Amino acid sequence: MKKRRHEVIKELVQKHPIETQEELALQLSQKGFVVTQATISRDIRELKLSKIAIGDGKQKYILMKQENHLSDKYIRVLRDGFVSMDMAQNILVMKTVSGMAMAVAAAIDALALNEIVGSIAGDDTIMMAIRTTQDTQLVMEKLQKMIDNEN
Repeated sequence: MKKRRHEVIKELVQKHPIETQEELALQLSQKGFVVTQATISRDIRELKLSKIAIGDGKQKYILMKQENHLSDKYIRVLRDGFVSMDMAQNILVMKTVSGMAMAVAAAIDALALNEIVGSIAGDDTIMMAIRTTQDTQLVMEKLQKMIDNEN
């Protein structure tokens, strides 16, 4: 059921400008899937759906493809906004150029590092919850390699 629902979600976001989780739930119900908001939220995360601007202040969900050119763009945003990072056990705190925290956090989220549970961004600071203290060190190393262009 979940696999089929995911296929339908992919099809829907490719064919329709779906702007909200409610719109997605409505479209799914019209296809015979009754889902909760929590299920929709989980599906969006698992499918790595993202929102893009489509004009007139509107947005729509798109399926993020894990292609190298996209990863390169995310890494460029990371490099452009990065100032410093430090860890406090399993919390990674990253400082960014003023106004860049949300863009850098979105770029890091799009890189889909398994060790990162979630992130919160302000104006110039990102806090990332990491699974373990050891994973925090690993994420710092991965991000530093991207920033230093070592891939």
